[in-house]
Amino acid sequence: MRSLPNILTLSRIALVVVMTVALALDGAVSPACDAVGGGWFSPLGTGSCVALWAFVVGAITDFFDGHLARKWGVVSNFGKLIDPLADKILVCSAFIYLSTVGMCPFWITILIIFREFLVTGLRQLAAAQGYIMAADWCGKWKTGFQLAFCIACLVHLAYGGNLPEPLCSMSVGAGGEWTRGIFLGAAVLLTVWSGLNYCFQARKFIH
Repeated sequence: MRSLPNILTLSRIALVVVMTVALALDGAVSPACDAVGGGWFSPLGTGSCVALWAFVVGAITDFFDGHLARKWGVVSNFGKLIDPLADKILVCSAFIYLSTVGMCPFWITILIIFREFLVTGLRQLAAAQGYIMAADWCGKWKTGFQLAFCIACLVHLAYGGNLPEPLCSMSVGAGGEWTRGIFLGAAVLLTVWSGLNYCFQARKFIH
């Protein structure tokens, strides 16, 4: 049981593979498709449905692996390295796919990936000098809104309008665009803010 947090972390990486393969086999689904009529929770495509639930389970493990490691006192160097890496792989892979199907501007995906590489480099620079740059509230909220946006998009791709209210109104049409826009806007603002915050913290280590 003491190895469960690391197993959950590695499972998140495996779920990224499942999500990627499922989307590749399913083919690109038009984000403009607001299909209705297949019954509640009838997927528009098997691959997009598998990808959605793989991402959701991956997002859940993101909470439990760190929580259990701290609760059981089994925080390891392996977990410290792989846990944030698995988070980045999960989120960045989803954003890359969503950009290819037109649900997220490419510049936002590039911004998010750039921020993740930048923060990773700053953390390594600080760690080399004996200083740990812990995740702050801004970074945690950033991750939360990124995950919410990705899940909202994947729900739309997987089920379209085949959802009960109020989920249907939040997935298709103007309501869906508004919901995803709020999540994405908040994610972008927090991505920039948290990135600048890390840069400010790391200024003493940059020579």
